[in-house]
Amino acid sequence: MAIGAFAAISAAMAVAAGAFGAHGAGQQEAEWLRTGGLYQLVHAVAALAIMGFARGPAIMLLGGAAIFSITLYAMALGAPRWLGAVTPIGGGLLIIGWLWAGWLFWRG
Repeated sequence: MAIGAFAAISAAMAVAAGAFGAHGAGQQEAEWLRTGGLYQLVHAVAALAIMGFARGPAIMLLGGAAIFSITLYAMALGAPRWLGAVTPIGGGLLIIGWLWAGWLFWRG
């Protein structure tokens, strides 16, 4: 199950980002790491929960969380701040993934 493996790696990255943010980053960087970690962890768990019956939305949630979080992590590690303009693309994918999942649940 590639989705499960990717979700587990995603959750591990989220924990690492949160730990680094709590112990080794400045104030703004810690906030980016905390936000990215929260979104990545929540969506990794959500993807694991729905991957058996909503494969497409699970992939969308993982991809959206990766784009959202990794851009924040990169800025926290010194990447240019213009990268923050890419972050909302990940957020948009998250919204699409949730709406898609809701549609599938509605259909039964």
